[in-house]
Amino acid sequence: MISTIIFDFGDVFINLDKPAIERELVKLGVETITADMYQIALQYEKGLISTEDFVTAFTTKYPRISAEQFKKAWNAIILDFPEYRLKFIEKLSTNKSYKLLLLSNTNALHIEQVIKNMTFSRYERFKKCFDQFYLSHELQLRKPDVSIFKYILDKNQLIAEHCLFIDDTKENTEAAAQLGIHTWNNDPLKDDVINLFNHPLIKNS
Repeated sequence: MISTIIFDFGDVFINLDKPAIERELVKLGVETITADMYQIALQYEKGLISTEDFVTAFTTKYPRISAEQFKKAWNAIILDFPEYRLKFIEKLSTNKSYKLLLLSNTNALHIEQVIKNMTFSRYERFKKCFDQFYLSHELQLRKPDVSIFKYILDKNQLIAEHCLFIDDTKENTEAAAQLGIHTWNNDPLKDDVINLFNHPLIKNS
């Protein structure tokens, strides 16, 4: 029986435009994201470097791009958070049928943009729905590293087989499944988290 639901954030609740960062950087004259820049972005998502150092790394490599231009391109991925999804998670939280956790790969700049797009009051409403709210840059861990799922299970004294993890990225759900966590690899083009109760494990739990 499922007693805990672990949710991803982007493309589960908030809409993303995943190709936007590369598209906007190309407009600024960046031909390709190099391997070293990708690694720096991963370090930033793990909270291993500061926002200032992250931005400086890119603007040093591409001196024609200003810090503000880079930040705007970096945050172009973040879109809207539909109100109906916020009401859905608020209702689920109120019912108290499940322990609710959020587990998101994100970074300080993106969270700032999320709050700007959502408004602070709606972001606070969202956070209050969860028993625990985990962001990769605060944990210094990120999906799909199995260690982040082990951390969540141990920290909350959870039994993997009693958990359902919802994420739009297949490598993330595959990593969770290695530990025995049930998964829903949702497709944001076809699936919506508000249809959670169509999932057989939830419907029958």
